[in-house]
Amino acid sequence: MTQPGESAADFVSPASHRVSNQPPPLDDFDPLDCDPALREALAEHGQSERIEELRPLARQAGSATAREHGRLANEHPPVLHSHDRYGHRIDEVEFHPSWHWLMERAVSEGLHAAPWAPDAPEGAHLHRAAGFYLWSQAEAGHGCPISMTFASVPALRHSPELAEFYEPGLRATNYDFGLRPAANKRGLLAGMSMTEKQGGSDVRANTTTAEPLADGSYRIVGHKWFTSAPMNDLFLTLAQTPAGLSCLLVPRVLPDGTRNAVRLQRLKDKLGNKSNASAELEYEGAIGWLIGEEGRGVRSIIDMVSMTRMDCVLGSTANMRIALSEAAHHTAHREAFGSTLNRTPLMRAVLSDLAVESEAAVGLAMRLASGIDRGQRGDRAELDLLRLALPATKYYVCKRAPTMIGEALECLGGNGYVEESGMPRLYREAPLLSIWEGSGNVTALDTLRALHKQPDTAETLLTELDRTAGSDERYDRSLRRLRAELGEPREERARALAERLVLTLQASLLLRTAPTEVAETFLATRLDGDGHTLGATGTRSDVLLDRVTPRKD
Repeated sequence: MTQPGESAADFVSPASHRVSNQPPPLDDFDPLDCDPALREALAEHGQSERIEELRPLARQAGSATAREHGRLANEHPPVLHSHDRYGHRIDEVEFHPSWHWLMERAVSEGLHAAPWAPDAPEGAHLHRAAGFYLWSQAEAGHGCPISMTFASVPALRHSPELAEFYEPGLRATNYDFGLRPAANKRGLLAGMSMTEKQGGSDVRANTTTAEPLADGSYRIVGHKWFTSAPMNDLFLTLAQTPAGLSCLLVPRVLPDGTRNAVRLQRLKDKLGNKSNASAELEYEGAIGWLIGEEGRGVRSIIDMVSMTRMDCVLGSTANMRIALSEAAHHTAHREAFGSTLNRTPLMRAVLSDLAVESEAAVGLAMRLASGIDRGQRGDRAELDLLRLALPATKYYVCKRAPTMIGEALECLGGNGYVEESGMPRLYREAPLLSIWEGSGNVTALDTLRALHKQPDTAETLLTELDRTAGSDERYDRSLRRLRAELGEPREERARALAERLVLTLQASLLLRTAPTEVAETFLATRLDGDGHTLGATGTRSDVLLDRVTPRKD
């Protein structure tokens, strides 16, 4: 105990209580500055002059303000209010103000629909993909309603009258939260309502029914097991009509201002993605309108699924990139055994592996986005390539995210396991996009399905890959293995085929566009490596580390 005249402060060791050897917060950095892979990809696809247009969005994504809003939106998840204080059924979800802050900025930037505007410039899908990727690094959950709105437009165009009425609101850059008739809102958001508890990905097993009415609308009755962003203004819903499974547009508020009979049963308690509400819905005679042909619901909604799969790739790539930024930043400032962590040989090998994983994902994601632009302009070869490469990429890149982000978390040691670091949130988010819009087996099998339904897609892919043939024996060997898999596709080998397809495509892109040391690191660790954990090959790259480490002014 202390003696008279003494205080506890007299016994505190200044050295032991001084905060030292801790990295500064990764706030107010520019994620575009430390992402040369993105800049190189944009330049490769004709977007050099528009790179600087992304700078304000990138800086805001890396700002302390945006990062704090991302934290708060996840610390305070949405809350379902089924009834008001008087007992009236309202079926509303309350979000934290930070969610609205993030949504407002995403919508104002056109990340939800800009490429669909009649006056959209050439390369609009690529530019939007780059923006979505950069902004998703601030917070991942709110990307769900942004992505579904983006993907709803091509599906809605199967019914020109509905598209004419709803599309202007879906394209508007005003975030207008709240349940009101579409005609009274400055901006609209859309969602998807497909999954049912007995079917999951097997949507043809859906039991929700839609009865045609005399006025051309349908009365919908049934249950949906997983519908995200239930406060969006309209949902593309699958239901069984007399002609079979059909796609319908179901607004939350009917044109006369009354609430549609869409009941929110409960919100899902998810592993991650806490900021975003995902609900179980009950349609109790809800009113909807047919999109496309009756009985051809999958055909109507498939465009939406393809676009959301593209955003799953972008979202996983964004989560990997911000995890890499956190790891590179921490190890550049944390010292151990006489040097910063990023100067030690084994940590450099790990960081190089993390960096090349990120760069390969970025390059491929932007290549696919550019393919969407060209496909929209009528390039059949690009459409064929996307049919095969998009499900494979969704399979592989989204499945790599948990492994990569887990390794990035470990670079921070015990600090990375603590919520305050932000890394646990990224880690919990990581498996999500591998599951949504078709889990691993579904997307791998979709790769096979594309081959069986349109065999020409294989030749289109190989034509693309042959551009790089002869540049490296490791690449040529991988290409030969892929040809063999494509020539004899088997269901039990679907995952192996998807993985080989993506690795070969990533190698081809890096050999053509990346600095030699970056491509060499990928070839050594992905096509010629002797280890199965990140960093196990021992390959180190000063160029990669310098490229990806965030710098603050």
